[in-house]
Amino acid sequence: MKRPAAALALATSLACFGCGYHTAGHAVTLPQNVRTLAIPGFVSQSPTFRVEQVMTDAVVREFNTRTQLHVIHEAQTDADAVLKGTVLSATASPLAYDSKTGRAASMLVTVSMQVTLTDRDGKVLFQNPAYLFHEQYELSRELPSFFEEDSSAMDRLSRDFARTLVANILEGY
Repeated sequence: MKRPAAALALATSLACFGCGYHTAGHAVTLPQNVRTLAIPGFVSQSPTFRVEQVMTDAVVREFNTRTQLHVIHEAQTDADAVLKGTVLSATASPLAYDSKTGRAASMLVTVSMQVTLTDRDGKVLFQNPAYLFHEQYELSRELPSFFEEDSSAMDRLSRDFARTLVANILEGY
């Protein structure tokens, strides 16, 4: 009696190993021939200073951290794939006001991006024309302790964007 039950348990566990389940975050949808990825500096259609540089650098770091791909931080024709991005807009808007002074107390940074990943033959491997990311930051009320928080907010936003973009490309969501 014990032998058939053990055999059944063994057969069931072996069947589960081959059923296609995988740990989230490990499914790579890029073709196997993509080993080199060129990420030229993103283009900006926004007057916001350096936003495209911050976004590009964050994406390069994220690909280097999460993949074994050889990432080139420039446009090269011999790369297996090229990731191009365009900052469509970058704005900072007051989010909350100080009731005593009427001045803005916090701001909301919003960045809209368009991204396309193509292989060396020009075939689109991934495309998203409408990424939209937000990050909030507080404005200091006192001049002696004033610290410009907008660049830190942009750094946080760029890291969130990079994590999302790379996950979308690698995991196919």
